[in-house]
Amino acid sequence: MGCEKNILITGISGFVGSHLARELIDRNANVYGLVRRRSDGQIPFNIKRQKIEKGINLIEGDLESISSLGNAISISSPDMIFHFGAQSFIPRSFSDPLETMGSNCCGTANLLEAIRLKDADPIVVFAGSSEEYGLVISSAKQYDKAKSRYGAVFPEPQRIPEIPISEENPLRPMSPYAVSKVYGDYLMRNYWHSYGIKTVVSRAFNHEGAGRGAMFVTSAITSQVMKLKFGEIDFLSIGNVNAFRDWSHVSDIIDGYITLAEKGEYGQVYNQGSERTNSVISFLLLSLECAGYEIKRIETISGDKAVAEPLIKEESRIFGTNFERTRIDELMLKEELEFVPEDLGMIVQTNKGDIKVNFDANRFRPAEVPILLSDARKIKAIGYTVKSNLRDIISDQLNYYLSGKDRRSA
Repeated sequence: MGCEKNILITGISGFVGSHLARELIDRNANVYGLVRRRSDGQIPFNIKRQKIEKGINLIEGDLESISSLGNAISISSPDMIFHFGAQSFIPRSFSDPLETMGSNCCGTANLLEAIRLKDADPIVVFAGSSEEYGLVISSAKQYDKAKSRYGAVFPEPQRIPEIPISEENPLRPMSPYAVSKVYGDYLMRNYWHSYGIKTVVSRAFNHEGAGRGAMFVTSAITSQVMKLKFGEIDFLSIGNVNAFRDWSHVSDIIDGYITLAEKGEYGQVYNQGSERTNSVISFLLLSLECAGYEIKRIETISGDKAVAEPLIKEESRIFGTNFERTRIDELMLKEELEFVPEDLGMIVQTNKGDIKVNFDANRFRPAEVPILLSDARKIKAIGYTVKSNLRDIISDQLNYYLSGKDRRSA
């Protein structure tokens, strides 16, 4: 990123936006950020946490107001725009889909129209999402199960498994949030084809790190683990532990966004991911291990499912690729093990005694994305590299919750 470029970030007060702003300041860019007017006049938490309030230019505005977006473009004269502004919490998109569509769909359309009407010429990097892929088919058994549950799978799979997920995979969004990101994804490319607006679409897989919102599953897990370690709670609570996710460190994803702004081809889509997939239960058990617990065995409360030494490393070839995973991941990927709400939870046997993990049925989504595993060869071809592993992510999140203040705010 060259010096003295003008950069506008929508959603600068969010987890990713504030991390990107910090990196761009360090690269001597002129950073502008769109923020909503606050009645209390306070600086947003993530901006204060990154200590960037004196290094950025905040512009009050709203994605649902095209005039305020036009004003932001006039003030910032951007060479690049990173469009992160969105309602990004998936469960909330189910409870209030209209809010999600207003912010994510109308907001994206307003931004593109403001650029067009202002005759501006920035590079626009859009934060799409791996959630756009949604119902990815990993096996014939899972396909039959999906057909039984939903009645239809569209588009029908052309190959099974559909993993790793390349940019050519079919899109089967499974939440209002994911649908809104599909809309923005296509609209970005349409404005390149129709009006020559220099858009590049990122479909980033899950990215985590210190300061991730407490409602997201990785923070829900790591904050509880630290509370457990300090004796503030005596059990853990979690939703669907079967889901597999491709987790990257936020710093890697930030590097990817900058790579796309500098080297991405306009009108193109790029996956950003770690090219590994791990289950929610592995993330939980690894978090306990990183916090000082030696995991010996897990057993469901119902008592009919058990795994000894669940965190033993597995690195054999699967889905045509190699990546580090745990024994429990291996069993679940081979469809030899699945946890259901009726199991109630599990007992984790450790060197410091048993730990109870309750399954919270209220945290299971109406429609679930079973597995995400990226094929990131396209972005790697223009210079993207993955530097952090899963334990790096967990360690950063646990360290964030070490202070009593941060544990209470989680």
